[in-house]
Amino acid sequence: MDVRIGVTNAPRELMLEMGDDVDIDILRADIDKALAEGDKVLWLTDRLGRQVAVPVVKIAYVEIGTDVGPRVGFASM
Repeated sequence: MDVRIGVTNAPRELMLEMGDDVDIDILRADIDKALAEGDKVLWLTDRLGRQVAVPVVKIAYVEIGTDVGPRVGFASM
């Protein structure tokens, strides 16, 4: 499962590949709790054990989804 976090005033988003044993409901509850508390830091651990901290006040959005493989293609504006 992938977690993508948009951070305000940052040109790139954070992308974490979570372990297969992560329960999506527990993950969502942890994110909801951190967002509700305001001045906290959201800590997530990826599948390799790396820990990432994001200040909750800087979170623009959180996207949780399954891994669909690499994206290849072209975009036009």
